[in-house]
Amino acid sequence: MRSIFLPKSLLAAALGGVVVLAGFGTQNASADQTSMVSTVAATSDDAAEARFLEMASLFSQSCAPHAFNGVAAVASASVADTTATEPPPVSTLPVLVGPVPLTVTEKCVAQRYQLRISKAFSGKDTATYEEMRDKLTSLNYPAARIYRMPDFAGQPVARLDVRVGAEHLALEVTDINNGVMVEAFGAPEGVRVTKVWLERRLDRPQS
Repeated sequence: MRSIFLPKSLLAAALGGVVVLAGFGTQNASADQTSMVSTVAATSDDAAEARFLEMASLFSQSCAPHAFNGVAAVASASVADTTATEPPPVSTLPVLVGPVPLTVTEKCVAQRYQLRISKAFSGKDTATYEEMRDKLTSLNYPAARIYRMPDFAGQPVARLDVRVGAEHLALEVTDINNGVMVEAFGAPEGVRVTKVWLERRLDRPQS
């Protein structure tokens, strides 16, 4: 059989085409992997939101006016007083707004969240915000609803946006000794929970 010899220029062009095609294959594979990771993350976020909404619906149903008696006594001392709080008149601070009052049903739901979170953190020291966030996500609070706040006395603080529909309920979780303090407040519609100014308590409860 006669051997076929290609000129060097043609051989280089042919090999170059193979390299280029291989490069396109690598790029396409990388793009596919990135797309797959994004899809998995989006699916995970959707699943977390669905679990949270299911929990929120159960709490709301259990706190509906027809589901219990004596609703006036539902609010606990740990629910923030939203009637007498005004944002500080300091122009150098970021624009903040005051909290809005919670309804009787929202105060009841707040108690459900507070008890659940406090119990889960009881006896645990969450030294960092990341540890607090991970624990909250394990309790079916989506990461997209958790916001980092400035530390208080060196301890991590997070806020949870648990509003559903036209509700106003939000939570602030502060690490304390071997546990957390969970305060409820009303976030105005269309305002991020991080933009609501709360009067910081001077005396923190001890575990």
